[in-house]
Amino acid sequence: MTGRVTVIGAGVAGLCVAAELAARGLDVTVIDRETRPGPHACSWWAGGMLAPFCEGETAEEPVVRLGQEAADWWERQGVEVIRNGSLVVALQRDRREIDRFARRTRGHHRLDRDGLAALEPQLEGRFAEALHFPGEAHLSPRAALAHLRQRLEETGVAFTTGEGRAQGLTFDCRGIEAREALTDLRGVKGEMAVLRAPEVTLSRPVRLLHPRYPLYIVPRGDGVFMLGATMIESGERGRPTVRSVLELLSAAYALHPAFGEAELVEIGTDARPAFPDNMPRIRRRGDTIHVNGLFRHGFLLAPALARMAAELVCDGKTPEVMDEDHG
Repeated sequence: MTGRVTVIGAGVAGLCVAAELAARGLDVTVIDRETRPGPHACSWWAGGMLAPFCEGETAEEPVVRLGQEAADWWERQGVEVIRNGSLVVALQRDRREIDRFARRTRGHHRLDRDGLAALEPQLEGRFAEALHFPGEAHLSPRAALAHLRQRLEETGVAFTTGEGRAQGLTFDCRGIEAREALTDLRGVKGEMAVLRAPEVTLSRPVRLLHPRYPLYIVPRGDGVFMLGATMIESGERGRPTVRSVLELLSAAYALHPAFGEAELVEIGTDARPAFPDNMPRIRRRGDTIHVNGLFRHGFLLAPALARMAAELVCDGKTPEVMDEDHG
């Protein structure tokens, strides 16, 4: 295929689709309501963990397999990807959660107390064991979005604000805003907090298992950490709850007491787009191709979804995540 195409939405899905289409020589225009990445997009609030094996605890097999493309793809775009792996720990009273997590995942090995201390010295003595996933990575979502957009602009991709006028084949990557067209799409609310704790020096994402509210903490550098975990069945996008924030902060304190003295930099929330089975979809309706339903796997799965969307129009290859029009 040659010619002009339009991408609607400049979140992580839209930018990845634009990158794949532009790499195949298409003339790409991206329409978004804002001039730069920001809090209007769900991907602004992402954790940035490229952790396909950990996601296998609850996700289907394609998430694990397709997610393994992500780290290399982001590096090819010039984004800084930190390949320190990830850790999974649990408090003494929740140690059974470690065994459960281990049974449901692969790509890990167990660390005893000494092994954990060697990997993350600040966790020494706090946990009896851990799971280490050395093949996983993480990135800074906001830096990745800004870098990818700038790179696309430099390579000739046009960006315009407002509704705009789509030309040629259109890729709808609007996330939860596409619910009027995708009636089986739902919102799953996620809440996050950003802390500044200079005394904490974790070098990789850490997941603290808990039967009710598991927590992940992702280092952003310079003593800044992103905390996340909540998944609430709601399309509401702008109101963090006190209960969720308290749970996040309490879990962070349980991981390391120094978080109790941290500066609370930011609290945010948004609704992740998800289909009933939490699997992404590529769905074609005439001249519009919907790329949506990335759930909590935006930065992990967007590269693979973008590749498949480009292969559909350029090579005639049917994506494995493509389904019928649900009307």
